[in-house]
Amino acid sequence: MKPANFILLHVNSVAESSRFYQTLMNTPPVETSTTFAMFVLPGGFKLGLWDRRGVEPTTSGTTGASEFVLTCETDDEVNAVHQDWQNKAVTILQAPTTMDFGRTFTAADPDGHRLRVYHVAQDPA
Repeated sequence: MKPANFILLHVNSVAESSRFYQTLMNTPPVETSTTFAMFVLPGGFKLGLWDRRGVEPTTSGTTGASEFVLTCETDDEVNAVHQDWQNKAVTILQAPTTMDFGRTFTAADPDGHRLRVYHVAQDPA
């Protein structure tokens, strides 16, 4: 099996979520339709947005029960991304804080999917 390189989020509005992620990631989707959009992020990781009404088998999960995690090189970068996202009116669920694993903050997309940004501590506790 190949390494994981793709996450698929079930969304209420592909158009709204696509605009959100395009603004957030500063990159346009590489594929888009009324029911699906695909982003290729730096490093090649893919983010897919699929209209939840077309998902088969029917989705039964709720958003917010998992996190899409983005890694930063430094604590300062975590803080800078947080400021950038605040400027873009992204919903922040957790302000930057230092936890046992490192510096982090958490945000939410229009559907409530959690986005965690972090920099791992040099010597995690």
